[in-house]
Amino acid sequence: MLIFLDVETTGLESSDKICSIGLIGVGKNELFSVYELLNEGKKIPPKASSINHITNEMIQGKPPLKESAAWKFLQEHNQEDATLVAHNVSFDMKMLFESGFVWMGKSIDTLRVTKHLIPECDYFSLQFLRYELRLYKTEKKEALKYPQLKNECDILPHNALSDALLTKFLYECLLEIKGHEELVKLTKKNVLVAKLDFGKYSGRYIEEIAMYDRGYLEWVLSNIADLDEDLRYSIERYL
Repeated sequence: MLIFLDVETTGLESSDKICSIGLIGVGKNELFSVYELLNEGKKIPPKASSINHITNEMIQGKPPLKESAAWKFLQEHNQEDATLVAHNVSFDMKMLFESGFVWMGKSIDTLRVTKHLIPECDYFSLQFLRYELRLYKTEKKEALKYPQLKNECDILPHNALSDALLTKFLYECLLEIKGHEELVKLTKKNVLVAKLDFGKYSGRYIEEIAMYDRGYLEWVLSNIADLDEDLRYSIERYL
């Protein structure tokens, strides 16, 4: 079973919770999809609403994850031979864990795998890759297979089911380069990032920065607690 997943949250702090979930399950003779708004007891601040367009009024009376159809499906397929696929899968699994769910199967991170296999991309956000890799060319036709998409959205950014479908398209694109098991392996392998994507040296090569401003990179390592895992690995390598 392949499960393509995306979650939207009330924010990015450790106390934040899932407020919507979308997943697509693909088995040998099974195609399942679900989109649900959830209420985990955490209010949605305006900043989060401005991104995911989910308001506190929308989740009023909605169930927590443990009482949702998505939870039931995930529990039924929480097996070692199943694979969870998401863009930045570690974040999605962390948020599921915060709601009491621990994934026992394999995982594929389309974000990290794309960095491995298509490093020439300028950016790696799901929406950028949607256009860079022309994933949009068949999305309207494919969306017709999922009733919730026709009712809930029209392949909109930050809609959990829309993003789950785009993740499916991206997975299929990556599958043309490497096999499924290789994608699983690459998910566990750190990416050596060449350039910084923030701060005063944004767009500059990390190796170059290490030569003439080593102190700045050391400051980044010491002061940015939520630094991307691959970026931390890369800075340490270049230092």
